[in-house]
Amino acid sequence: MPGAGLTEAGELYSPMVGLVYVFNLIVGTGALTMPLAFARAGWAMGGILIIILAFVSYLTVTFVVEAMASANAVIRFKRKEKKRELEDSSSGSHDATAPPFLHEVESDEKQSLLQPPVAPQLYTDGKHQDFFEITERVEMAKMASLFFNKIGLNLFYLCMVIYLYGDLAIYAVTVPTSLMNITCTYTPENSSSPEQDDPCWEGVNLTRMNAYRVYLTVFAIALGIFVFFNVQKTKYLQLLTTFFRWLAFSMMIVLALIVLAKGKGQGGPVAVGAFESIPNFFGVCVYSFMCHHSLPSLVTPIKRKKRLSVLLGGDYALILGFYLLISLTAIFTFSTNSIQEIYTLNFFGDKNGVTMVVPVQYFIALFPVFTLSTNFPIIGITLRNNLKMLFAREGRPYHWAVDRIVFPLLALLPGIVVAFITTDVTGLVGYTGSYAGAGIQYVIPAFLVYCGRRKTAKLFGQNWSNKHTSPFRHRAWVILVLLWAVLCIGFVTANHIISAVHHH
Repeated sequence: MPGAGLTEAGELYSPMVGLVYVFNLIVGTGALTMPLAFARAGWAMGGILIIILAFVSYLTVTFVVEAMASANAVIRFKRKEKKRELEDSSSGSHDATAPPFLHEVESDEKQSLLQPPVAPQLYTDGKHQDFFEITERVEMAKMASLFFNKIGLNLFYLCMVIYLYGDLAIYAVTVPTSLMNITCTYTPENSSSPEQDDPCWEGVNLTRMNAYRVYLTVFAIALGIFVFFNVQKTKYLQLLTTFFRWLAFSMMIVLALIVLAKGKGQGGPVAVGAFESIPNFFGVCVYSFMCHHSLPSLVTPIKRKKRLSVLLGGDYALILGFYLLISLTAIFTFSTNSIQEIYTLNFFGDKNGVTMVVPVQYFIALFPVFTLSTNFPIIGITLRNNLKMLFAREGRPYHWAVDRIVFPLLALLPGIVVAFITTDVTGLVGYTGSYAGAGIQYVIPAFLVYCGRRKTAKLFGQNWSNKHTSPFRHRAWVILVLLWAVLCIGFVTANHIISAVHHH
């Protein structure tokens, strides 16, 4: 899911294109694991929870946008102060009665500064709104370094790194699992769903699990190599995967609706599922609404940012509707026991009962392979760069071998090892979302917006006006988000402990 600069900072696009990018980033692997988690949680419980989680996620997106504007203002203020000091030192004293320098951002890059340093409170009364214009791409890590202390910054990097490790592990499980299910043709006579120890092909001494490991090895080598270099996802690749994604999801929804229209649906979903399924559903939802870490690279190039919170709200409403549509059609079309961990696999094979058109079966089943494979190197590179930042020491550059070999291996290997040990993609998504995901989606945005407000109030006085202030500007919302995060993480942890005790 995290995108390392999906767009060049200089290449501007319309709000609609920006929303497509955000939609694209959010609707990824999480959407494929949503139907099973939704079926287990129950349609009523799942429906209520997903609406609450979508709202909280949107709330913290508005926090990140406000923090981006605050960061832009702080950077601009510091830059102006620096220029003023340079001007002062080069041209001696000036007319002290000159008004504070407040012009459009574009013009002040070109104009020389003829004013003395101004006390922060002169920047009040809302006249400096251009300070808060989001024109510079300030990544989450940069915001953290502007607003957090050393401990906060290290905790931020730790959270990012854990989340990205989880992300890579999820991708490393999903692609080989899809390939194994597509290529292994042997089905045992007494059962429609083969076990991991069953042969992959009739008469060939290779189990399905070993076939999975072969695919995982090839995947790790073929795509892992890119983590040693710098790769940028191009706009055209982005547009191509967008097209494939829409096509695949639309096909799955339409095919399920056709089955339901014919009255052939196998599903008999419960309204409220087993209590122990809730933590996993929470994790899957947090993971499925994640875009916070990549917002700066997606939002900054939008040309007109006047009604950003409204536009992003519309995007979230669309994504929520999309998730509900795909989950509800899934749970009424397939029985809970037959919904696959990776939903695309429900449309594959001659016994799927949804479509007999072989090219459609292959297209849907291979869709995660193509789209996730293009994302894998980018997440790997983002993780590699975050690891470098986490271990960075002031004024001590890394040895080239550490920089070029050790860090890429550190980024790659843990996720691949996890994928060799487990194929439980729903569990991986659940854990990643519940812990590191909750940190990135709830805790970090709440602290960023709070510390950003304190910083800008210090620089500009209390009357500063940030035009990108979150609609949820009251401090109570920040406290509410943090309480929600503590509640959710506590609930998930307690549930894991209880179920572990029950199993033993």
